[in-house]
Amino acid sequence: MQLRTPHTFHLPVMGLAFSIDSPVKVARFGISSVVSLSDDALLEHTRSHYSQVYNRPYQPITDKEEDYRAKRTTAFLNLVDEIVKEQLEDLRTQPFTPETELTKYFTLLPDNAPLRVKYNQMLQTIDQEQQKVLQNELRAAIVAGKIDVNIMTKLDKVNYNKDGEPLPQEFSDALAALRGFANSTVQSSVVFSAGMNMRLFAYLEQFPCFLPDLKGHFSKTVIIKVSDYRSALVQGKILAKKGIWVSEFRIESGLNCGGHAFATDGYLIGPILEEFKQNRHLLQTELYSLFCSALASKGIHVPGEIPEQRITMQGGIGTAAEHDFLQDYYGIDATGWGTPFLLVPEATTVDEPTLQQLSDAKAEDLYLSPISPLGVPFNALRGTSSEELKQMRIDKGKPGSPCIKKHLVSNSEFTEEPICTASRKYQRRKLEQLDAQLNTQELTPDAYLLEKESVLAKECLCEGLANSALQLFNIGKKAATKAVTICPGPNLAYFSGVFKLHEMVDHIYGRFNALNQTYRPHMFVNELKMYVDYWKNKKAEQLDTLTDKQEKYLQTFWQNIQDGISYYKKMLPELFRNQLENQVLMLDELLEAEDELLGARLTKAMAIA
Repeated sequence: MQLRTPHTFHLPVMGLAFSIDSPVKVARFGISSVVSLSDDALLEHTRSHYSQVYNRPYQPITDKEEDYRAKRTTAFLNLVDEIVKEQLEDLRTQPFTPETELTKYFTLLPDNAPLRVKYNQMLQTIDQEQQKVLQNELRAAIVAGKIDVNIMTKLDKVNYNKDGEPLPQEFSDALAALRGFANSTVQSSVVFSAGMNMRLFAYLEQFPCFLPDLKGHFSKTVIIKVSDYRSALVQGKILAKKGIWVSEFRIESGLNCGGHAFATDGYLIGPILEEFKQNRHLLQTELYSLFCSALASKGIHVPGEIPEQRITMQGGIGTAAEHDFLQDYYGIDATGWGTPFLLVPEATTVDEPTLQQLSDAKAEDLYLSPISPLGVPFNALRGTSSEELKQMRIDKGKPGSPCIKKHLVSNSEFTEEPICTASRKYQRRKLEQLDAQLNTQELTPDAYLLEKESVLAKECLCEGLANSALQLFNIGKKAATKAVTICPGPNLAYFSGVFKLHEMVDHIYGRFNALNQTYRPHMFVNELKMYVDYWKNKKAEQLDTLTDKQEKYLQTFWQNIQDGISYYKKMLPELFRNQLENQVLMLDELLEAEDELLGARLTKAMAIA
């Protein structure tokens, strides 16, 4: 496994396109990022583009080839790995003058990073020979950021041959992506998100790269994105019993994040982090015991020491103070910053019109939308070109999208083979069904309108989340007209404008302020407000037809939020040491949220009614 990167933050996966080439942009500066493997066609287009940019031979891998999805993934990652290694070698040959990328590498580092300290020491050294020694040591110590990959476990459709027969399971979307990663040259991590996929987890066992060598090192590692401690424990145990070590649990806020929002049952991020803090050692030792037993049963060398297991957190972080507190108090190893980097063209890939929309966006332009065909709430931006295209199709009486990529197929209500709920094929049939139910009075006019609105809300994310890169790479005859969907988190409301890479990195480390003039509550308060709103919406949805199960869910959800508020009240002196004014301000915000929660409480009278 490659050496530890020097930064204390990473770039999470963003959409399909927005972080697709982030390693090419930032890895040479020691910054790790995550690439989505969901769209193999986008990987192939990106490989074609960068092969041309870096003057590499390019042999297309068409969808007619056997196992093309895995092959495309491997070829793409190998090219990116090759480019980053070449960039790093070029960096090492540069002089330590103000305009070089070598200098930029060190000036981007945290002030307290050992390499930054040594760099400053080198600058202050008068003796030329000694300065040259220090420069050589600095050059030798440079490490690239990791080229991590994301596999969304729920996106694992079965694929079919030309005769319409299902292919063996190893050719499903997620398994093929994993195989492509495993066969690549990159030494990095696969990030599993969106929950468990047992056949995908079992498939890991087939690749030695995920197992420790005789020295206890891994050439590739596994990261699990989780929303709470229980999820980490359950998934960690499942993998440990297979002899797979989870090298990092990446905690993400259930609602204060970009893209798909997998809300917890009211558990707030503060108490979740506290549970990880209190149980971290227990989690490691329990998983290590299961891991060792599994390796021994397979006759594989058992590491004598517990392998490293990092805990990181992402979602809604917005200031250097929050970044530092997460590390200092909760022991978080690193933080993830996604949404703010959508405003940094040096780090992400966003087409110019969409970048301008992001730059100008206010809080009211950002919403938890129903547009995902998966039926999972999706943080998005209003007024995108994809939304306009969807409305234009509705106005023309032709709702729905042509379903070409089929990554999000999940519904078999009208077909034997699953189709996508954003597709024209599904929406036409569903709307016909609703019309019939209205005519036979199975649906009331109000219920009909709600159902129809839900159907028409869905957008084609396969195209929308990929098109930004195709526009910038000028791929396809109609690239400039391709509609874009973008998925920033609510945190975007506090960042305006377009930033340089060094400005956003300096913001994270407290050397620059990238926030706009909008008042920004603490990240804990922002998420709390989202959960109060989410609970109130759930209550409104279920109240008319409330079952005992739904009532229990709502009551538990409510109590978990209330417990979170109590936790934050106790944490105020830790959060704002010697800052009484900030303590009072956040207490007022907590009391306001508590009043709103108490005022909306589910009473016995409501439940009986």
